[in-house]
Amino acid sequence: MTNFPPHPPPPAEELVLLDRELVRLDAHRDRLLARRAWLVSVLRQPAAGGPALGRALSAETIRPAETSSPSARNVLLVLGGLLLTIAAVAFTLVGWGRMGIGGRSAVLAAVTAAALAGPLALLRRGLAATAESVAALGLALLVLDAYALHRVALPDVGALAYAAWASAALAAVWAGYGRVAKRLRAPLPAAVAAAQLPLVLWSATAGPAPSPGWALLGTALFDVVVLIRATSPGVRALAAAGGSVTGALALVHGVFPSLMAGSPAEAAGPAALLAASAAVALFAAWRLPSAAMAVSAVGGLALLAGVGAVVRTAAPGGWAVPAYLLGAVALLCAVVTPGVRARTPRGLSHGLAAASATVHALALLAAVPPLLLVLAGPVAVLPDAWAGPGPDAPAGPAGGLPAGVLPAAAVSLLILAAAVAAATRSPLPYAVGPKWRAAAPGTAGGLGWAALFLAPGAVGAGFAATAAFQTALTVAALTVAARAAGRPAAWAALGCALAGGTSVAVLSSAARPATFAVLGALLAATALAAARPGAGRAVRGVLGCAATALATALLLAVAAAAGLAPQQTAPLLLAVPAGAALLAARLGGGHPVALPTECAGAGAGLLAVALAQGDAATLALVLALGGVIAAGTALRADRRRAAAPVAVVLWVLAAWARLYASDVVTPEAYTLPVTLPALAVGALRRRGDPSASSWTAYGPGLAVTLAPSLVAAWGDAHWVRPLLLGLAALAVTLAGARWRLRAPLLIGGVVLALDALHELAPYVVQAVGALPRWAPPALAGLLLLAVGATYEQRLRNARRLRERLGRMR
Repeated sequence: MTNFPPHPPPPAEELVLLDRELVRLDAHRDRLLARRAWLVSVLRQPAAGGPALGRALSAETIRPAETSSPSARNVLLVLGGLLLTIAAVAFTLVGWGRMGIGGRSAVLAAVTAAALAGPLALLRRGLAATAESVAALGLALLVLDAYALHRVALPDVGALAYAAWASAALAAVWAGYGRVAKRLRAPLPAAVAAAQLPLVLWSATAGPAPSPGWALLGTALFDVVVLIRATSPGVRALAAAGGSVTGALALVHGVFPSLMAGSPAEAAGPAALLAASAAVALFAAWRLPSAAMAVSAVGGLALLAGVGAVVRTAAPGGWAVPAYLLGAVALLCAVVTPGVRARTPRGLSHGLAAASATVHALALLAAVPPLLLVLAGPVAVLPDAWAGPGPDAPAGPAGGLPAGVLPAAAVSLLILAAAVAAATRSPLPYAVGPKWRAAAPGTAGGLGWAALFLAPGAVGAGFAATAAFQTALTVAALTVAARAAGRPAAWAALGCALAGGTSVAVLSSAARPATFAVLGALLAATALAAARPGAGRAVRGVLGCAATALATALLLAVAAAAGLAPQQTAPLLLAVPAGAALLAARLGGGHPVALPTECAGAGAGLLAVALAQGDAATLALVLALGGVIAAGTALRADRRRAAAPVAVVLWVLAAWARLYASDVVTPEAYTLPVTLPALAVGALRRRGDPSASSWTAYGPGLAVTLAPSLVAAWGDAHWVRPLLLGLAALAVTLAGARWRLRAPLLIGGVVLALDALHELAPYVVQAVGALPRWAPPALAGLLLLAVGATYEQRLRNARRLRERLGRMR
């Protein structure tokens, strides 16, 4: 250990000493580790040397090998085999013509025989790596032999046909060679790879009659058999990859033609291919438990696609989705049957159930667009509101859909609702969890409600019947939402009620009587549901907001029926926030409906303000009445802090609107009535709480007047306003300096400086214009030099100024 001086040196010197000591310790540790590694190697090979060897070698001379012996050997063998293969290819392609047929045959046969026989001898001598390299060369030479045989002896045979037979022969030869030389790892995987080609190539040479999908499926079946029987990891991996690719391509050749088929006869061929593919997949899932679920799911989807294609082509137009969905339901019923489930492996059952669930999900996605179109379709009647369609006129929200789409979507939703309701009793483990059981009733109810909501459009019902039926459905959903307290079913019913109520309310705007009837019924049902004590707090809050929105819509309808203009409707609309405030005061702040109703009433008040924008006098009246409502709400202790500022703001805005209606254009008339009370309130707060910041007490009040006046002064060509503003800003600045208040000092100083700059700007412009052009850059340079020369002093002055401002409040 380094001896440090008794007194600690300066930090820089001490840091240097510590770094040197750490470097010395690291070097010593490396020497010890190297010595240990050498000792371990000596203990593992006691015959290679004795104790004298350990004394002769130094730890510093030992270096770890950059590559291990097996890896270096493998690299050399691979390079050697690659070079020999390249030489054989060059001989076959380039030097072939220089020899006769006998010489060529003899050379290739001798080299191939030597390359195939050599590994057997090498294996007996224990040279496995060398044998692998030579065997790979022999396999490559067999491919060259096949190529040479086609070029010399069988030139008239078609290329695809010869390639099919040659790949089959090579696969058989390599498989046999691998069975003989069992310790070699390359022949059997090479045989599996070559076996992927014969059936596909034969199907390509057979003409357009047979589908390539059958050849691909046969290859996939071969891969499945190999995967089941093989024990080598390399063979299994190659067979799994080949089976996945060929099986997927076979499914592609079956799915797309089945979707394009227009008759059962056209769909029969693809359906048979899909059924056979499903059989192969299920066979693989049965014999391969590790991949049973995924493979059986693919097989189940293939089976459903094939059967559904035939049923779809036989069903009327637009009923394709129910056709596929019925097949999925049948498959799911078969899977959960006790007898079938007892004899079926667990993974296979789950995969088939997953395939059925996938089709159910796709059917739901297909039914969503028609449902959304029916829900949003009534928006099209808004431009022609109260045009008065007859009671038998079609509702028309989905008139652009092809025939049969709405009935098919309704039937699909009913089937899905029944399937979800029945799935809670399913014996499959993933379908009977507590969360699923809790959500299933609400999901089934929502799907059934959606199916019934589509029913009027599906049967072509008239406007009156559609409005009445959908209103009844919405009321029923509201009743379920109020009774199913604290459960997911309540939220599902509430969502259905909100969506359906909005849709039927917009639809009812096509006729005046329907508008009042529907809005009145929905308002009554929503209010009763919100008042039900057994409903959950959140559900009751949402229902309270919905009731307030319906009351607003009903008042707007009354105003429209009375022929009132938007400005005349605005004061009438304030009855909604007033009623919401009275109801909340009656119920109490802790009631679940109180706060949501008040918030919705505030939204109605904002709508009233928007409607009154066209008339300043009416706007002032609406703002003043809104301030009265907010002030009345502020009388409650639990709403005082939120409602009192709102009342003040509304009254101030009402005063401004009244001034604007009276053609008062001076901004101080708007701002001084706000500034003086604000400064008084700030002074009272500072008296009660001396620690309160001046920005909180005086900042808003000063900014409300000084900022608009400064903007007006910059646009004023006269001298009176800038003079008065400057005097006021000077007084505010002096007051801030006198009482050490930061906000008045800074706000007043900034306004005073900007006001003075506005007054001096014309003279500065004249002076700059009179100077020569080189003078401004020269002055700027001198200023920069002066600032740079006194930089430290100015920095100290800035710090002092910041400290003084920090001591102010």
